[in-house]
Amino acid sequence: MTESIKDKTVKGVGWSLVDNIASSGITFLVGLILARLLTPAEYGIMAMITIFIAVSNSIIDSGFSNALVRKIDVRRIDYNTVFFFNLIVSLVMYLLLYIASPAISVFFKEPILVEIVRVIGWVLVINALAIIPRTIFVRNVDFKTQTKVSLISSIASGIIGICMALTGFGVWSLVGQQLFRQLLNTVFLWVYCSWRPVVEFSKNSFKELFGFGSKLLLSGLLDTIYKDIYYIVIGRFYTSAQLGQYTRAQQFNMIFSSNLTSVVQRVSYPVLSSIQEEPERLREAYRKVIKSTMLITFACMLGLAAVAKPLILILIGDKWLPAVDFLQIICFSGMLYPLHAINLNILQVKGRSDLFLKLEIIKKIIAIGPIVVGILYGIECMLWGSVVTSFVAYFLNSYYSAHLINYPTIEQIKDILPTFLISLVTALFMWSFTLLDLSEFLLFPLQIIVGIIIAFIIYEKTRLSEYMELKQLALSLLCRKK
Repeated sequence: MTESIKDKTVKGVGWSLVDNIASSGITFLVGLILARLLTPAEYGIMAMITIFIAVSNSIIDSGFSNALVRKIDVRRIDYNTVFFFNLIVSLVMYLLLYIASPAISVFFKEPILVEIVRVIGWVLVINALAIIPRTIFVRNVDFKTQTKVSLISSIASGIIGICMALTGFGVWSLVGQQLFRQLLNTVFLWVYCSWRPVVEFSKNSFKELFGFGSKLLLSGLLDTIYKDIYYIVIGRFYTSAQLGQYTRAQQFNMIFSSNLTSVVQRVSYPVLSSIQEEPERLREAYRKVIKSTMLITFACMLGLAAVAKPLILILIGDKWLPAVDFLQIICFSGMLYPLHAINLNILQVKGRSDLFLKLEIIKKIIAIGPIVVGILYGIECMLWGSVVTSFVAYFLNSYYSAHLINYPTIEQIKDILPTFLISLVTALFMWSFTLLDLSEFLLFPLQIIVGIIIAFIIYEKTRLSEYMELKQLALSLLCRKK
C-alpha cells in the first residue's frame, strides 16, 4: 500500500470511527438514560416497526449510493437522477406504510402502532433527501464533515428524547429522538454540502447505475429482512417486554460490532475501489484491513460477552437482567460482522454484484432454520442458531472473494486465528471473575483491568504484525496531538 493510500485510509478510519462514536456512542449514552426512564415493553413496541423502516430505506436507496461511490467518473446528471428517484420512491413508501399501519397494528396486537408508524414514517422522506450529500462525502473520504453533523444531530435529538421521557411521553420519546436525529442530520448535511439538485433525469444514467445497484438492492433487502426478522418473530410470538430485552441486548452489541462494521465498510470500499485495477496492491491492502480490523473486533466482542452481566446491571439496572444472556450469545455472531463486510466489499469493488446477490440468497435460505427454531423452542435457541449461520456465512463470503483477489479462505483464517485465540483466552480470564461473589461495581473494573493487562502482555510477547502496526499508529497519533 503506497503512502497516499495508507494516509487516506488512516485518515478515513480515524474520522469514521469518531463519527460512529459521535452518533452511535452518544445515542447509546442517551439510550442508557432512556432505559432507566422507560420500560422494556415500550422499547419492544418501538422495535416492532424496525423492519418496516429498514426495508423501506433499502428500497429507497436501491443500491444507487454504492453504485455512485464505485463509479470512477460521476457526472452532475448522475447525482440528479438518483436524487429524484430516491425522493419519489420515499414518498411512495411512506404512503404504503401509512395505509398498512392498521394491519401492522393488528399483526402485533398493539393499537398504538397505527399512530407511531404514521409519524415515524416521515423518516423515510427525510433520509432520502440526505442520500446524495452523504454519498458525496463518502466518495471524497470526507468523514470529518460527517462527524460534525453526527455530533450535532445526536446530542440535540438525545436531549429532546430525554426531555420527552421525563415529561411522560413514554414510547413517543423514542419516536421523537429518531425523528429529530434524522431531520437534523439531513439539514446539516445540506448545509455543509455544496452540491444542489437540478431538475433533470437521465434514462441512460439510471440504467447504468441501476444495473449495478439493483443486485445490491435485492441483496440489501434480503440482509435487512434477515437481520430484522427476529424483531417480527419475537414481537409476534413472545411479549413486547421480551422483545424490549432483545432490543437492548442488540443495542449493546451494536456499539462494537455494527459500528466497527460500518467504519470498515465506509472507509475500505471507496479506498479499495480506487485501486481496483491493481491486483497486488488490492490484495495487500485487503489483507491488512482484515488483520487489523479483526484484532480490534475479537477483543471488543469477546470482552463484551465476558463483562455483559456487571455492565448491564451498572448501566441500566436489574430490570434489564434478561438481556444479559441474549447479549452474550449475540456477541459470538456479532464478532464476525466486520469480516463479512470486508469480504463482501471485494465483490462490490470488483463489480460482481451478481455474486453478491447469489450469496445473499443462499445465506438467507440457510438462515430460515434458526428462525423456525426460535418459534418452536425459544429466543435463546434462535440466537445460537444465528451464531452457526454466521460462521457458515463467512465461509461462503470468503470463498468467492478469495478467488477474485487470490486470498484463499485458509489464508484468511491463518491470518486472524492468532488474534482470535488471544482474545478468547483473555475473555475467559475476564469471565472467570464472575464466579466470585463480588459486587458488580467491583467486578466490572476488575475484569477490564485484568483483560487489558493479559492482552497487552501476550501481544507484546508475540509481537504480531497487526498489533505492532496498530500500536505504531496509536503512538503516532498521540505524538501529533502533543
